[in-house]
Amino acid sequence: MNKDKPQRYKKSLYGIGINDAPYPVQLYEEVDGKIKQVFMCPYYQKWKSMFSRCYSIKYQERCPSYIGCAVAEEWHYFMTFRKWMVEQDWEGKHLDKDLLNKGNKIYSPDTCIFIDAKVNLFINDKLSSDRELPVGVVFQTQIKRYQAKCNDVFGKNRHLGCFGNPEEASIAYQQFKYEQAILLASMQTDPRVAQALLDRYKI
Repeated sequence: MNKDKPQRYKKSLYGIGINDAPYPVQLYEEVDGKIKQVFMCPYYQKWKSMFSRCYSIKYQERCPSYIGCAVAEEWHYFMTFRKWMVEQDWEGKHLDKDLLNKGNKIYSPDTCIFIDAKVNLFINDKLSSDRELPVGVVFQTQIKRYQAKCNDVFGKNRHLGCFGNPEEASIAYQQFKYEQAILLASMQTDPRVAQALLDRYKI
């Protein structure tokens, strides 16, 4: 056990996470005869959500892309995570683990960054009804053509045309996606996020 950490811990989170906060991270009050939560520390909320994505079977049944994800050992202690988060631009943003390193499955201070809702939606754009087709491409059975479509930075679904094969439709999608990535990058205050968007979608 880490001797630098307090010895008196609260119940562990998923048998892994240790809440070593020296203050109450959740407060409850009796409202209309029922005990209700009236406060949760925003740092603890992010930490708890991170553990749910990595270790909750029920969560992963809903979102199987998180299967195999894990939290770095140093972040098993809440206060270590909190110290990192305090120094980040986090308010109103999502904790992301793979924008900086595509395909990464480890939550750690080296791999994580906070991103706004627009970026979160943009990088999770998977408009395709057929897993055998490229992302952003659907087959229109009525006209027997491949349609390219993509959400813009404002979340609006844009139809990019119909093509004779999925390769041409995919190219149209990729070109539009990169144009939107450039626009979204220009809106960012964190240069790491801006550069990651350009790197990810550059053709």
